[in-house]
Amino acid sequence: MRTSTVKKKRSSPPAKAGKVSGKLQTLLRKYGFTDAPEKPFPKTVKPMLATLVDQPPGGEGWLYEVKWDGYRAVALCKNGDVNLISRNNKSFNDKFYPVHQALLQLNKNAVIDGEICVLNEKGIAHFGALQNWRSEADGELIYYIFDLLWYDGKDLTGLPLTSRRGLLEALIPGTDIIRYSESFNTSATDLLAATKKMGMEGIMAKKADSFYIQDRSRDWLKIKSNKRHEVVIGGFTNNEGSPKAFSSLLVGVYENGKLRYTGKIGTGFNTRQQQELMQRFQPLKIKKCPFIETPDVNQPSRFRPNPPVATATWLKPELVCEVSYAEITGDGVMRHPSFEGMRTDKPAKAVTAEESAELVDILPQKEKTKTVRLTKPVGTRSRKSLLNPTEATQVKQVSQHQLKFSNLGKKFWPKEGYTKRDMLNYYYQMAPYILPYLQHRPQSLNRFPNGIEGKSFYQKDVTAVAPEWVKQFPYRTSEGEDKNFLVVEDEASLLWMANLGAIEMNPWNSTIHNPDNPDWCLIDLDPDKGNTFAQVIQTAQVVHEVLEGLGIKSYPKTSGSTGIHIYIPLNAKYSYDQCQLFGKLVATKAQEQLPTFTSIERMTRNRKGKIYIDYLQNRPKATLAAPYSLRPKPGATVSMPLYWEEVRKGLKMTDFTIENALARVKSEGDLFKPVLGRGINLERLLKKF
Repeated sequence: MRTSTVKKKRSSPPAKAGKVSGKLQTLLRKYGFTDAPEKPFPKTVKPMLATLVDQPPGGEGWLYEVKWDGYRAVALCKNGDVNLISRNNKSFNDKFYPVHQALLQLNKNAVIDGEICVLNEKGIAHFGALQNWRSEADGELIYYIFDLLWYDGKDLTGLPLTSRRGLLEALIPGTDIIRYSESFNTSATDLLAATKKMGMEGIMAKKADSFYIQDRSRDWLKIKSNKRHEVVIGGFTNNEGSPKAFSSLLVGVYENGKLRYTGKIGTGFNTRQQQELMQRFQPLKIKKCPFIETPDVNQPSRFRPNPPVATATWLKPELVCEVSYAEITGDGVMRHPSFEGMRTDKPAKAVTAEESAELVDILPQKEKTKTVRLTKPVGTRSRKSLLNPTEATQVKQVSQHQLKFSNLGKKFWPKEGYTKRDMLNYYYQMAPYILPYLQHRPQSLNRFPNGIEGKSFYQKDVTAVAPEWVKQFPYRTSEGEDKNFLVVEDEASLLWMANLGAIEMNPWNSTIHNPDNPDWCLIDLDPDKGNTFAQVIQTAQVVHEVLEGLGIKSYPKTSGSTGIHIYIPLNAKYSYDQCQLFGKLVATKAQEQLPTFTSIERMTRNRKGKIYIDYLQNRPKATLAAPYSLRPKPGATVSMPLYWEEVRKGLKMTDFTIENALARVKSEGDLFKPVLGRGINLERLLKKF
């Protein structure tokens, strides 16, 4: 499956409201859709903003929702195109490509308001996780939708909120990524208490009859469980003798166009985040303090009467981050602030002090009802993309190792357009299935650094290039040199190898734990140029019949090239000599039944254009493309395990490619699993020949 490249597919416009089912037509009338005025599709939308208050409202006429801790995003969808924008009109199309793709697949003419979040396993959104999100491997990305502003030529902003939400739920189907943000029939006090207990950001209170206005409004209120705010970074400090990139961030907010200092943030970021921030700070360094008053970065406190000596570096006030804190002191400085993440959806000049209004000035007293469940667990996450579709170089943490992936846009299959990124994403997704056939096995690398049409070369020795955490297995050359094979132990070493341009995986038949005892015996059907694939299929069927006649279960797979591979499990109980003898006996019996177009002759010139029934692959250090391995062939084919019933007329190599291999394995499971199972009684079988 082509996992990393987002394609915009132009599709036919959605059906008009008049062509919908009777049930939906009733809902459209109920919620006032038919009476809504017609209006052209908007080019952009400024989202309706809520007013921060210090306590939850009560009384009748309010809808309560979870305040999702993420990025506000409006989806402008029309005629198969989607523009996903932030609240300051920046595009999220590439940054949050799974949401963009999910909206494309909806194929709706609509303007939808919502919040993009990353959820943990309990369904709770955390802004820090979203801020660090680069690809689907970094967390479960969800687009919570809560309002519908325009649909199929109709302006819905003048309808009451309950009508807009009713239409949203009826007209916009949910997906794995797109979720409807529920409203809760409970008291605001109880809902806020529940969000605080669960570590969520807070709640939203919206008047049920409110219209949608593109401005801040008191018809929508936000109440935070914990105090959080956006701040502008105006500098950083370095403590004397500290090994850290920086010790704290100096931050503030704008008042009347000038930056007022609100404190320094010394916690909440890890080493990697500090290093990334320092890279962003470099071009912003200035000599003059950007704050109205220069903060005293060495001021002692009750808790630190003798703080370490710090020096300040000033920055152009252009970067915005989010901070959580206990409270604001009388002089406007935050107590116990902690860094939550960078924000790119809001310009620095728009960051002002956001003081909560006294609720008594706005609403009557609250009333109390019971609490309800707030979140939906994300469930078991399926593997999606490791690498996002835009950045040419990306660094990822895999199996506790940091890997740098480069040249990701390079076309490895030029005709089909598949890139190095597509290949790496494939191996990341296929890792749970292919790793059992690679683990603890030395590898022979077949490297294609410039794709299948570029120069390639084989590499066995990785002594000089492999990082220290990659396992190696020693060997000695005929010249007496000591060298090392690469040994795949986990998905990090698998992806490190693939990143070298090793398109196909070529493991030994034995592991480093039993190097002289293969785990399987294999028969490789290798056709010559004059053979047809129908003849290869016929030969495989005969080999199958020979093995069945001996009471042996065998397991076929496509080679991904021109042949078929047949595996017989041995469970590392026999030597390579025993394995090869058995393979020769099976190959001989099959060749005797098909003498006109098969051969067991090793030398090509002696085969005379016949299919080679190769049993000599059963020898030490020999390698063959692993199950589920990609092949450096046109079409980006895959060496795919098969049911024997599939080895019949009509089977083609191109049936299994990078596009569909993962879907097949998810559907059928690992058909090759028995190859690593109990194994046959080879000694008893050899007596039958």
